[in-house]
Amino acid sequence: VAMAATRSVMRAVRVFEFGGPEVLKLQSDVLVPVPKENQVLIKVHACGVNPVDTYIRSGTYARKPALPYTPGSDVAGVVESVGEHVTAFKKGDRVFTLETLSGGYAEYAVATANRVFPLPDKLDFRQGAAIGVPYFTAYRALFQKGCAKAGESVLVHGASGGVGLAACQIARACGLKVLGTAGTEEGMNMILRNGAHQAFNHRDPNYTERIKACTGPGGVDIIIEMLSNVNLDADLQLLSCAGRVMVVGCRGRIEINPRDTMSKESSITGVGLFLATEEERRECATAILDGIEAGWLKPVVGLEYPLEKVAQAHEDIICSSGARGKMVLLP
Repeated sequence: VAMAATRSVMRAVRVFEFGGPEVLKLQSDVLVPVPKENQVLIKVHACGVNPVDTYIRSGTYARKPALPYTPGSDVAGVVESVGEHVTAFKKGDRVFTLETLSGGYAEYAVATANRVFPLPDKLDFRQGAAIGVPYFTAYRALFQKGCAKAGESVLVHGASGGVGLAACQIARACGLKVLGTAGTEEGMNMILRNGAHQAFNHRDPNYTERIKACTGPGGVDIIIEMLSNVNLDADLQLLSCAGRVMVVGCRGRIEINPRDTMSKESSITGVGLFLATEEERRECATAILDGIEAGWLKPVVGLEYPLEKVAQAHEDIICSSGARGKMVLLP
């Protein structure tokens, strides 16, 4: 049967040049992508907004997509169609993604089948859009790079955002003592509801002393760090012997004294989800799907924006006074 000559179009956000939030352009005549052999086309119900999306858009990130492109990796929605080699999914399946090929800030997105996962009925699409990058990054930081073990202590610095809440939930479920920081009363309450044993306000000038009082002379075993350009120097003072800082987020340079690592044989490790091997991604996926099944993995959705307000979302995720869960776009 001959294919219809006219392909359907959709609304999608396009970036034609790197720059500030104003370079995000919503267009209504973008062609709906067609899935190839091992790909899945998803009707997008929600898409997560991650800080990394803003770094890529500004052109300052290590990886630059070819222009023009549509941002967004964490999509949740319903399978519209699949490529001929795809057997794991069929039209109508509820799914979430870790990555898309065509970009998630759109009404439809295409993804490679091995980056697509079933979305259990107990989670809605907004929660589904909050799983991908945050939970995979948190699991990688804690276990694949941080070698966390039950009984150890972890400080999640900036715990009320997407990755932070994921780290609190995962660490608590795996038997760690969980401390978290946030910048607002609301954020502190939120992290306590999501696995933290204790919460600290990082706007309090003495908060590091309070953390030290809580951990005792031993210090904290692992720090999951979302804003290393501000906190890394202080983090090194909070660590235990052989303690480790996992750098998940950074927005600039910082000066530290390397001697601080020698006195405790501590380490600073960068975490980049895009460097995970296929095997590591499968391990993350297994742990995460198990967590959803067991009921301790419950994504917290924060601010929601329509596609028209995408520039505002990018502004808010970097400049807002305190994160409260995962930011999502609703096409």
